This record gives sequence, structure tokens and C-alpha cells, in this order.
Amino acid sequence: MSERADRIIAALRSGHDHLTSLVRGLDAADLGRQSGAAEWDVSQVLSHLGSGAEIGLAALEGALDGTGPKDGDFNKSVWARWDAMSPKERAEGFVAADEALVSRYEGLDAQTREDLRIDLGFLPMPVDVPTLAGLRLSEFTFHTWDVEVAFDPAAALAPDATGPLLDQSGLLLGRIARADALDGRPVHLAIRTTAPERSFGLVVGEAVALGDEPARPDAVLSAPAEWWLRLTTGRHAPAYTPTSVTLTGDAVTLDDLRRVFPGF
Repeated sequence: MSERADRIIAALRSGHDHLTSLVRGLDAADLGRQSGAAEWDVSQVLSHLGSGAEIGLAALEGALDGTGPKDGDFNKSVWARWDAMSPKERAEGFVAADEALVSRYEGLDAQTREDLRIDLGFLPMPVDVPTLAGLRLSEFTFHTWDVEVAFDPAAALAPDATGPLLDQSGLLLGRIARADALDGRPVHLAIRTTAPERSFGLVVGEAVALGDEPARPDAVLSAPAEWWLRLTTGRHAPAYTPTSVTLTGDAVTLDDLRRVFPGF
């Protein structure tokens, strides 16, 4: 488990360094650009990442010192403070807050990375370090794309993060997908990704779930792994879909899959 934590924490560091280098070059007009998140400009995405880093660090510290999770008022106070910041303050604050979180993860020794359990206050049981860090990696990586796509429509998810995120892609799938999007038609798809190469199955029926690749799929989706991940979070508009994405079979279309995964 420590090896999994190591990989995720390394991806958090490379992601932080990459986004920080981009953010430090943004001016006021850049920060006000529409991001890949429909309701936020670039500064608001950075505000979300910065406040999330603060809240995540508090959860980690609460597990380390035994004080436990903060109450809901703490989160509200953090969000309110970031909401009140100017765009420039959000950008600068993001860099500092995320550095503090990533550095704290990096400072965990091997035994702590293996044994620590963190009570988030809203899940039925505490989670381990790879799960908590993986949730942050997911949030961070997708919102980094939201920032980058404001300047480059061909932006892709960070390669260092794609493998770990693919490993955990089924974690929240049932919550973010719409099983009713195909009007009750059960569909079994084979998903085949590149960079990294993986193959697995997707079932859309009474629920949406991942599993083994079906022997006789109704359709086969072939795509870069980073686009598959973006598909599942609603970051899949045709303008952001590379030409290497293919779907064979008549059971579903790409637009059908976009309806299954409308985003948050």
C-alpha cells in the first residue's frame, strides 16, 4: 500500500509544480478567462483547489495529531474566505496552500503512509493515505485540465496522474454516472485505453459499473486513457475529443456515452 501512496504523492508533486509554473505566468485577464468548469473562471478554479488543499490538510493533521475531523463550520469558513479573495489573491493563495498540502504528504514516513487512517467525517469509515491522496489527485488533475483548457483546447490530463486515476476510476462511478441515460437499454461495452494500455468492461443497466471486458461486447470504445477519465467526469465535449477516440458497434454512440456521464 505504501508503494501506491508513494506513486500518488509523487503525482501530486509533479502536478503541483506544473500548475504552479502556469499560474505564475497568468495576468488579470487570464485569471478571468472562462475555465473548463462551466460556472467558474480560472481564478475560481484556483480558489476551489486552494480551499480544498486547506481542508484536506486539516483532515490529514487531525488524523496525525488525534484531534479528528473538523466540523462543517470549518469548511464553510474556509470557502467564505477564499470566495472573498481577489483573482490575484486566489492564484497566489493556491500556490501556497497546495504546496503546504503536498509537502505534508511528502513528509509522511513509510510506516505512516501504510498505517494511518483518516476520518473525513462524512464517510462510514476512515480511509487510508492512498485513498485520501488519490481523492485529492483526482480533484487536482481534473481541475488542472479546467485551467489549461482555457488556453489550449487540446489540453490533456497529466501523464503522471493518469495511471493512478485509472486504477481508482470505478470508485465514484456509480455516483456520477446516469444509469437512466439510455432509456433502460442495457449495454455492455469493452473499454480499451492507451497510455497506459488497459482493457475492461463498462455496464450501463440498472446501475453503471466497471468490470471485466465482456466476451461479446455491444460496442468497443478505444481511447487514450486520459480521455476516458475525462469522459467519466463530463469533460468530453466534441471540441475536446481527440481524433484517436473510436467507438465501434451500433448499440451506443459517443453522444450516448456523454449523456451517461454528464459531469458533476
